[in-house]
Amino acid sequence: MLTFIGILSIIIGVIAIVAKIIFKENKYANIISNKASGVLIASGFLLSIISGMFFYAEPGTAYAVQYPWGGQKAVFRQGLNVKMWGRLIPIQFELPIKYVIPNEKGALGEQSKYTYVKPSKHWEFNDAVKGKIATSVVISINTNDDDQFLSVADRNKTEKNLVFSRIIPNIDQAIKNTSKLMAAQDYISGQAADFDRYFQDQLENGMYVLEEFTHNETPDIIGDTTVIRKIVNKESKQKRYRIKMQNGEPVRVSGNSLKSYGLTVVQAVVNEIDWENTFDKRLQLQKEEVAQTQLEKQQAEREFYRAQKEKAKGEANKAQERAKLEKEQIQKTITAETEAKVAEFNLVKEKKQYEVELFKAKSKKVAADAQYYENAKLVSAGLTPQERAEWQYKTSVHVAKQLKDLNLPDIYIQNGEESGKGNDLLQSLIGADMAKTMLNKNNGN
Repeated sequence: MLTFIGILSIIIGVIAIVAKIIFKENKYANIISNKASGVLIASGFLLSIISGMFFYAEPGTAYAVQYPWGGQKAVFRQGLNVKMWGRLIPIQFELPIKYVIPNEKGALGEQSKYTYVKPSKHWEFNDAVKGKIATSVVISINTNDDDQFLSVADRNKTEKNLVFSRIIPNIDQAIKNTSKLMAAQDYISGQAADFDRYFQDQLENGMYVLEEFTHNETPDIIGDTTVIRKIVNKESKQKRYRIKMQNGEPVRVSGNSLKSYGLTVVQAVVNEIDWENTFDKRLQLQKEEVAQTQLEKQQAEREFYRAQKEKAKGEANKAQERAKLEKEQIQKTITAETEAKVAEFNLVKEKKQYEVELFKAKSKKVAADAQYYENAKLVSAGLTPQERAEWQYKTSVHVAKQLKDLNLPDIYIQNGEESGKGNDLLQSLIGADMAKTMLNKNNGN
């Protein structure tokens, strides 16, 4: 600005002096005196010298100053700085670059002198769908390394050359590679964040080396392997691209990176994509196809789970019936075991009772034998007359008591004839017993 004012002052001063010489009699030629013309010329030279020696650095802008004698320096601070008639290469700290989708009238929207705005291009995804991709990229220069900044400024000469020859080609290549990595359907189905990530990574670290591969889609199996029905996409084989990997890291194109120029990617996002008109039809068909596929999958799933439900119901009924039968079996088993235990207990009881009775019988027999033995000994030993009389008395009393308690019939038969009362029978029995006793005695003698 100062240079322009200085040159204008010099021109005005020179014209005033020349006009006064040529048009001496013209009153308009004498408006500016020779002294004023000299002041204008001197001021112009002074302003030209000042503007050549100094310059004003705007905020947010870095300057590469190249001196006439071959030296250069980097200026990152705003304000008045020495130029010494050197050449200035101004570059913004951050370079905003936008791809904008034009409106119906072809306008790109609001413009700014600090932003590079370009109309978006058509890019093709790996499913042959094209779309205009609107991006917003912000690139930052390195203000910490003077030598690197001066090298970039010296090689590119101007900021526009840096943007259009270095940055924009990298942006285009990154968009192209990223578009090849996915289908348009994948993008609208949730992979938009992956698109931004691949896009920014390639701008920062270099372009991916892509390799082709054939994608064989695995059929969806509904339920488990026992279900025969499978859902298969009609386009089961598609040619795809993927990132070539080596040692777990992506292989990149060497020497094609903004980082080598000291540039940093501050922002790299996709704002929107204007798909081609034919994609709307295709998208609608795909939606219908997906809906049909989902419907078939749902029907298959319903059939599978219905079968599982019936199977589970049958298993439940079977388990219920089994539980019922097992319960009855357990009840019968418990009853049989109880009866067996009771029978076993009764057997033991009878056995014990038998042993007790047997023991009692043996005890009585032993007691009787002992009494018999004692009586025999007494008889063999001989009794005194008094003892014998006492024994006979006790015996008679005992026999009489037994005879008293004896209930005999009123009428009895003797020698085939009806006899008298029971007393006669008793007398007959006593007589028979006495006769038997006497007989035994006689035989004993």
